[in-house]
Amino acid sequence: MAATAAIDFSLPENLNAFQPPERRGIRRDHVKMMVLDRKTGKTMHNLFFHLGDYLQKGDLLILNNSRTIPAVMYAQWRRDGILLDANVEIRLARRCGEDRWEALVVTAPVNVNDTLHFSPNLSANIVDKKDQSPLKELLFSQKNAELMDSIYALGEPVRYEYISYPWNLDYYQTVFASHPGSVEMPSAGRAFSWELLFQLKQKGVQLGFIQLHTGLSYLLDDSLPLTPEDNAEEYHIPAAVMEQIIRTKSSGNRVIAVGTTVVRALESAAKYGVLSGITNLYIHHLFPLKMVDGIITGFHEPKASHLDMLSAFVSEHDLLTAYHEAILTGYLWHEFGDMNLIL
Repeated sequence: MAATAAIDFSLPENLNAFQPPERRGIRRDHVKMMVLDRKTGKTMHNLFFHLGDYLQKGDLLILNNSRTIPAVMYAQWRRDGILLDANVEIRLARRCGEDRWEALVVTAPVNVNDTLHFSPNLSANIVDKKDQSPLKELLFSQKNAELMDSIYALGEPVRYEYISYPWNLDYYQTVFASHPGSVEMPSAGRAFSWELLFQLKQKGVQLGFIQLHTGLSYLLDDSLPLTPEDNAEEYHIPAAVMEQIIRTKSSGNRVIAVGTTVVRALESAAKYGVLSGITNLYIHHLFPLKMVDGIITGFHEPKASHLDMLSAFVSEHDLLTAYHEAILTGYLWHEFGDMNLIL
């Protein structure tokens, strides 16, 4: 089932957050927050630091502690030993094994058996071309921790056209990120500070941590839309966290996902009965949510599949109405923007 393009609206360019809130003189937990009621469609407006005002003792927040890696790298492209391009951009998309990644090779029409030379110590062979996808499978000359060290040494964060400055990788991390693997920041958790997390714990709000390593959300070509089914992502839910979720729901409390990544991981576990694996689950307005009662998320661009997921929580009409209100109120979009709590 392909992603729908029905949830469309006009987003003014000036509402694209082009720098982190800290660079705008705002603490990360003081971005704006729009609260959207799932039942009534009514909205309220606040700062994210006051999140606890909308949560109850016993509620469970599930956060994604995947850590963002610097997934953009540059390489020399060679075929049969002949240099074809001295500076090809590579965007890592998904780890497939200890020495294999799916990746987007930007603009270079590489073939199987071509080689990419990143440094004197790191190279990769093109070993597979994905069917009907611009992604290629790369076999690296290093593996595991050694390969990850090289990626950190050579890479830089993925950034899109609305980000005007190459911000340091630290700006693309949540404060609780601990498991490297996301090629784009799981950005719904970015607004949390340790102070806010401590405040929520004091109130009796529970916290649980899972991992879903995000893939590339955009392939730099509008003619190549990336549907959720095309975007397989690795996830892991600790058994203790799943037990925590079950206890919370059985006691009548709410499970609130911090981000679309968490929704995808938890609902995949419910649908397939597997706590760790690869998921390409597409969640839309007809999808029956079994694990999650609410979501904390950012604001998503027109026609994004993330909007389809949000329509599993609220009607498309209420979602669009709230988004138009957010535009009129000057909320900021994307990973460095403002937040939306749907409960």
